[in-house]
Amino acid sequence: MASVHESLYFNPMMTNGVVHANVFGIKDWVTPYKMALLVLLSELGRAGAQLGLLERRRLNRLLLPLLQGPDMPLSRLRKAIEESCPHLASSVHIRLKLMAEGELKDMEQFFDDLSDSFTGTEPEVHKTSVVGLFLRHMILAYNKLSFSQVYKLYTALQQYFQNDEKKTGIDESDMELTNTEELDGKMEKEELDVPLREEEISCSGPLSQKQAEYFLSQQASLLKNDETKALTPASLQKELNNLLKFNPDFAEAHYLSYLNSLRVQDVFSSTHSLLHYFDRLILTGAESKSNGDEGYGRSLRYAALNLAALHCRFGHYQQAELALQEAIRIAQESNDHVCLQHCLSWLYILEQKIFDSCVLLEHSVNKSLHFGLPQRAFAGKAANKLMDALKDSDLLHWKHSLSELIDISIAQKTAIWRLYGRSTMALQQAQTLLSMNSLEAVNVGVQQNNTESFAVVLCHLAELHAEQGYFAAASEILKHLKERFPPNSQHAQLWMLFDQKIQFERAMNDGRYHTADSLVAGITALNSIEGVYRKAFVLKAQNQMSEAHKLLQKLLIHCQKIKNTEMVISVLLSIAELYWRSSCHTIALPVLLQALALSREYSLQYLASETVLNLAFSQLILGIPEQALNILHMAIEPVLAHGAVLDKGCAMFLVAKCQVASAASYTPQKKIEALESAIVNLNEAKTYFAKVDCKEQLRDVLYFQARLFHTLGKTQERNKCAMLFRQLHQELPAHGVPLINAFK
Repeated sequence: MASVHESLYFNPMMTNGVVHANVFGIKDWVTPYKMALLVLLSELGRAGAQLGLLERRRLNRLLLPLLQGPDMPLSRLRKAIEESCPHLASSVHIRLKLMAEGELKDMEQFFDDLSDSFTGTEPEVHKTSVVGLFLRHMILAYNKLSFSQVYKLYTALQQYFQNDEKKTGIDESDMELTNTEELDGKMEKEELDVPLREEEISCSGPLSQKQAEYFLSQQASLLKNDETKALTPASLQKELNNLLKFNPDFAEAHYLSYLNSLRVQDVFSSTHSLLHYFDRLILTGAESKSNGDEGYGRSLRYAALNLAALHCRFGHYQQAELALQEAIRIAQESNDHVCLQHCLSWLYILEQKIFDSCVLLEHSVNKSLHFGLPQRAFAGKAANKLMDALKDSDLLHWKHSLSELIDISIAQKTAIWRLYGRSTMALQQAQTLLSMNSLEAVNVGVQQNNTESFAVVLCHLAELHAEQGYFAAASEILKHLKERFPPNSQHAQLWMLFDQKIQFERAMNDGRYHTADSLVAGITALNSIEGVYRKAFVLKAQNQMSEAHKLLQKLLIHCQKIKNTEMVISVLLSIAELYWRSSCHTIALPVLLQALALSREYSLQYLASETVLNLAFSQLILGIPEQALNILHMAIEPVLAHGAVLDKGCAMFLVAKCQVASAASYTPQKKIEALESAIVNLNEAKTYFAKVDCKEQLRDVLYFQARLFHTLGKTQERNKCAMLFRQLHQELPAHGVPLINAFK
């Protein structure tokens, strides 16, 4: 976050809520908390060689956050000092007590003695050090006070100390009543690196300029890297409103208010704060000083661009287009090619909602390469070409140490490899991001890479584990996501959707269709397309074919309109399955061929393999199992290498069906070999189905195995399969659908 301009400062001297000009020209003032810090520094100088090396090192690490942070109650300050040096904490408390319970002249004498720290050939404090600057600021601020202000400061010091005494007395009485044994636990080191509680920040009134800068930069960093340690949206907004009450032209506070409003999806407040940020940025003249005469125009065009991005985020595409047109007009007048390139990228995002904008995208990519802003997507391009484009952009990211763009690029690669059906490569990219250290400096205790990219990768990782049947591992990942991104955080919707989807798949596999149906509402609230698709899935499983077909047809038209190719192919496969279940086998073939053409056009290998499996199943039910076996070899390897466990089981089950159907024309010896090979494949399919607890498919496999064992004359194995089949058949409802009419 940019530093505050020199003309911005905070002054506690107010009349009827109106801020007066700071006639002394200083940006800081003396408060009881800062007097306690001065006492700490004084006692630290007196202790000298009496302090051990470890204690001095701890105190030195403690001083910087104490000097920079907001004022805190005396009790919390004492705990912080006791953590580093208990003896020094006692000395500070005694010195403050003598000053607070003494006379005004004691405080006067204390400030007179502070100047001695700079005297001598080897002074205790150097004037230009952090501590030296703080001491000089405090001495100057105190000397500028009038007598009435000195008296008010002394009264405030007494009240500050008395509040601590009252709190200490209450704590001691509570300790006697509760008799707890853990009240002597040490304060965590990270406690000073996280924001203070709301009542602790507000205890001292308005913040000084330096404190405000530190507070805003700290909260902005936490919102970006570790939102769980930032103040809650309501508390943070209250503090920002307090800052803006004392200085309405504080631009950075308006921008943090904008980020805070985005956390709770408040479109009105976020728009209001964003506009105020750019207004104040222009009024203060900060932009014109850093960018010459172009400063005002630069703020205006980027304000319009940010407003367009904001509206696009909330789905207000018409308002976003109007703001984008304004940004383009101003950027063209100023001949700002970089801003125009950003506008072109957003224009592509907006216009792809209406029509195919590949020309815009290609032009965007060409211009981006020229101005050093490469884009990272080509619609329907092969994996090698797309990865080459990503590699070129990664070179620039690593060259300039753009940590956030590096994370985004890796998260995109994870999603792209999943889109292409290469789960192994997606897993590798996810692990790469998780094992990386952020290139940006963060405070102790702050999570690294705690951004949207990190959330996306963890969600993909959870789904990959669930697809392979590792539900316990997936639950652990989701638990970690819930802790790192609480429900009120801005990225919580990501893991909420994946959590609902994993629960839905488990319920469907287990035959609990009523549970799966109850999860559809939650999925729809997070992603309407996914919700409608899964609603059709439930209807199909419940044999409500007509309703499922109507829903899928509407979804197909919508996905074709918005060019969601992946979902279009999935819907086409589901429609083909409806035709099989309705015994309309020939109608399913054109649908499958359409899905195969789309998947190959967009290089979606896994969906292409799944479509080929469906075509093989169509040939099986049309009576040509030999041809089905031939094309199975084209698709089964990618499924076994990268597919979900359920898909692997379905593929092996299909191979066994085709082997049995083909064996009808074989010689007796060859037929026995074919049936035994089919049993082996059925055992493998059974292992896959058991891993994901897919009871309905297990029942079908056991039935098929029992028939094969009966044909081969293996009575004991047949009876075992028949017994297991009966147990599952009594547990699961029977829909009366012939076994041969279902691929999945």
